[in-house]
Amino acid sequence: MEKFKALLSLSFIVTVFGILVLVYMDSPTNDIHYTKQKIREASNSIMLINGSTHLMVSAFIDHRLDGVIRVISIINRNSLQPLYCVYCSTEHDCRTVQADVQIHKDHFGFPYGASDVICKGKHMQNATHVLITTDKNNSFDHKMEYLPIRNKVPRETFKFNFTICISNLFGDYNNVLQFAQTIEMYKLLGVQHVVIYKTKCGPDLEKLLKHYETEGILEIVSWPIDKFLNPASGWNIKLHKGDVHYYGQLVTLNECIYRHMYQSRYILLNDIDEIIMPYKHTNLPPLMEDLQSAHPNVGVFLIENHIFPKTQFEDTGKFKRPEWNNIPGVNIMEHIYREPDRKNIYNPTKMIVNPRKVQQTSVHTTLKEIGGCYHVPLNVCRIVHVRVPLQGHLTKDQLFVDKRVWDFEQELIPNIDQTLKLSGLLMVSS
Repeated sequence: MEKFKALLSLSFIVTVFGILVLVYMDSPTNDIHYTKQKIREASNSIMLINGSTHLMVSAFIDHRLDGVIRVISIINRNSLQPLYCVYCSTEHDCRTVQADVQIHKDHFGFPYGASDVICKGKHMQNATHVLITTDKNNSFDHKMEYLPIRNKVPRETFKFNFTICISNLFGDYNNVLQFAQTIEMYKLLGVQHVVIYKTKCGPDLEKLLKHYETEGILEIVSWPIDKFLNPASGWNIKLHKGDVHYYGQLVTLNECIYRHMYQSRYILLNDIDEIIMPYKHTNLPPLMEDLQSAHPNVGVFLIENHIFPKTQFEDTGKFKRPEWNNIPGVNIMEHIYREPDRKNIYNPTKMIVNPRKVQQTSVHTTLKEIGGCYHVPLNVCRIVHVRVPLQGHLTKDQLFVDKRVWDFEQELIPNIDQTLKLSGLLMVSS
């Protein structure tokens, strides 16, 4: 009798187990991956912070500050409110902490300013995505888009030695010839990567950008700031009305530094009509090797700006090439006259930086850096800036002749022609 009961009990267990196996195998939820709601990643380079007028841009681990998450943001200084970070490793493992909002001190009086939203919390090193919110009770919401967290692994080897961060392209900017000349010059100087934050540009420049993007030297970051704010087209709020300085220039410069922190050994922060030009070295690598050897702890090298008026042309017409007649833009090869320094007036600087030693930057100098700054002497390196004159009253014989750009003509001219042909802007002679 006892044996019969035992057999019956065993038979019952086997039957139930078999039914459960069949149900499990027939169920569409047998694989946990099918039931999970995936974290939705941001589809735009700018996102509105829910419940506010603030904007968030991108998120990075900052290994210099014990692995906190730094979210590059645009904060409305007139509408401050508590903000919270929702950071997730999966949708089932999200945590909410109050954020520390750090508005950069340089905002030029505009209502919106470049800012860092700092997230500090437990197990942050495992987080893959983050969302900034005004709701302290917020938890994972699969309907919301989250910023992917970048720079999770610090690196000591870099894809590029020199990257240029240029901001911002907007309006109908169509200065094709100067753009091509500048990029081709930078290639000869040792730059391997150029980053541009683009809102809009002219039709001819669009063709040139597509060529450089296909070639691989150019990274274009979409920058639809005008879809969220009324951006100013200049830096002076009295002259250029709007919500944010110069189409968010300060935001893009900071974003570019963090985006390429572990991709590039050095980053050049300058405008597209400026060339950071070595005068004692053939190109940028030996320049930076000498500067860094002499100043091993410095991470920010300030390069002084010098104006080459586009209204003054060299006399021989040597570079007034008929091939370029129909290419819109300034021909920098024709402008070899440099304005003299003005007494008691400081020339603004642009920078070559080690991005791993910069926490916050402005346009002409950094706001927070590690190791200090070094002002590079003019005879070592200066910026060749071909633009409208600042001292327009000066005659040609009151300017300095500076033919440094001509030192590159043998390679530069054919490279420019080839680029313009490949871009469809210069007709190929039969």
